[in-house]
Amino acid sequence: MPSARAARPEAALAAPRCPPVLRAGRRRLALLACLLAAAVLAGCATRAPERDGPGSPPADLHRVPDARPRVEALRVGGPNKPYAIAGRRYVPMTRDEPLRETGLASWYGSKFHGRPTAMGETYDMYAMTAAHPTMPLPSYAVVRNPANGRQVVVRVNDRGPFVRGRVIDLSYTAALRLGLLRGVAPVEVQRLTHDDIRNGRWQAAMAEDGAAPMLAAPAVDAPGFWLQLGAFRQPESARSLQQRVQAEAAGLAPGVALMDEDGLLRVQAGPWPTREDAERAAVALRARLGLAGLVVQRR
Repeated sequence: MPSARAARPEAALAAPRCPPVLRAGRRRLALLACLLAAAVLAGCATRAPERDGPGSPPADLHRVPDARPRVEALRVGGPNKPYAIAGRRYVPMTRDEPLRETGLASWYGSKFHGRPTAMGETYDMYAMTAAHPTMPLPSYAVVRNPANGRQVVVRVNDRGPFVRGRVIDLSYTAALRLGLLRGVAPVEVQRLTHDDIRNGRWQAAMAEDGAAPMLAAPAVDAPGFWLQLGAFRQPESARSLQQRVQAEAAGLAPGVALMDEDGLLRVQAGPWPTREDAERAAVALRARLGLAGLVVQRR
């Protein structure tokens, strides 16, 4: 059994006890360090990426009038040049041509409010504007919510949305007036040509509750069976065939869309739920327009 003397060297190696004053000082230093860490964390929280939302909307936004269509020269290059987002290529229209689409609409708000649009203008989420991936900028369009019959006129001055199946991104106020603030929902979109604006046809279309004599363009890549009617390197040629089918094949197809794949714009009609439905439509389209349709499936 070791003697008390033998244990003394070990006791000498042990850390000496601090006086009470020093122990209190260490506690204060530890408390100060905790407070500093909390302040740093709070600062990080305030710099976290902001979420999109309604911001602080003014009162009576439902009284904001529609955008007033007027003839504006289309931008040369710039926002109307082909571009790529997330590996997907978009080819904007460069001519004053009609465009009709059906698909999902979304809206964007405070996260982008005050920032430049694709045209370099300042985005105002409380104005009657919208973003479209390929419509020539600037443009005007009639957007209709088929669920409640509401429709508005917006000025398209930005690019987006870039989510498959969505065809237009509305300002907060445009979405409010259409009753679409709860989330994405189906809409019908009609671009107003300069001729439409000059002769006032757009006003007649609004009065007729959005009646459309031509086939609409469905959401690109909607699942189902499609008929490919042609493939072109020149966007003008693809859109010419699209417009011909839209105008002359009413009742034979749900819609006609342009699919940008492998550097080609493919004109495709559809979608149909089954291959048999698509094949029957191919026979009818060939008899009416002389076009041979190739059945393709999109999942």
